Amino acid sequence: MSNTKVASLIERLGNLLRSQERTAGSNSGLQSIHVQMLGYLSQCNRYSDTPVAVTEFVGATKGTTSQSINILEKKSFILKRPDKVDGRVIHLDLTDKGAHFVKNEFPPREFRDALNGLNSDDRESLAILLTKLLIQLQRKNNGKLFGVCHTCKHFKEFGLDDTHQCGLTLEPLSEEESFQICREHEQPSARAL
Repeated sequence: MSNTKVASLIERLGNLLRSQERTAGSNSGLQSIHVQMLGYLSQCNRYSDTPVAVTEFVGATKGTTSQSINILEKKSFILKRPDKVDGRVIHLDLTDKGAHFVKNEFPPREFRDALNGLNSDDRESLAILLTKLLIQLQRKNNGKLFGVCHTCKHFKEFGLDDTHQCGLTLEPLSEEESFQICREHEQPSARAL
């Protein structure tokens, strides 16, 4: 299959996903970018729930992110919270309303149904291949990987006796956090996933 065909298929899937996000968000007065941000915030860890990380993840401008955050806060989907150590840093937390929206609308139902139409082996293979492609593209563009903590070179399983640890910050990580997205993620080696 040609690179053009693969790129066209991925582009078409992306367009359909964005269209479905617009539909999913329309009843709540949300745009596709808002749905993407809520989806990201539902998956990221405490190092990655900042406006800067959201901007990097969704590939938006700082202005678009700032306006979107204000809209999501005004509509009670998120709350802003100052960092306990550095008050200049703001964290973004989903409210119950935001978490409920994500649970029911992200990914949009049609997309979820289509994925559920694949058997589990096909879904796993698709995830592995798309992850490989994403990593290669992000490396070429010097972008952040936004990988899952437990696959990071900094992750220390039970680094603090019976608790996981981030080797970068030296802070403890809960089991739940070890399966969340982190903007500081680095591949353990050059080996492929």
